[in-house]
Amino acid sequence: MTSNRYYITTPIYYVNDSPHIGHAYTTLACDVMARFMRLDGCMVKFLTARRARSKNREVLRCSRMDPQAFTDKVSQNFRD
Repeated sequence: MTSNRYYITTPIYYVNDSPHIGHAYTTLACDVMARFMRLDGCMVKFLTARRARSKNREVLRCSRMDPQAFTDKVSQNFRD
């Protein structure tokens, strides 16, 4: 029996890392593959991975920044 289920995931993105072409490339490549498999009739589960919450807290603690200021800074890096 052939299954029509397809699972695809991106690599783990580190939220405190600077954005780079790899973020865009892997997300785009996975999205294209997911869309193609849906057109082919598969039930697709597409997961974007991210770093564990406890590791994010550790990074925040080491940065010695206010949580809101830290997330604003990281968010601005991706918008820029």
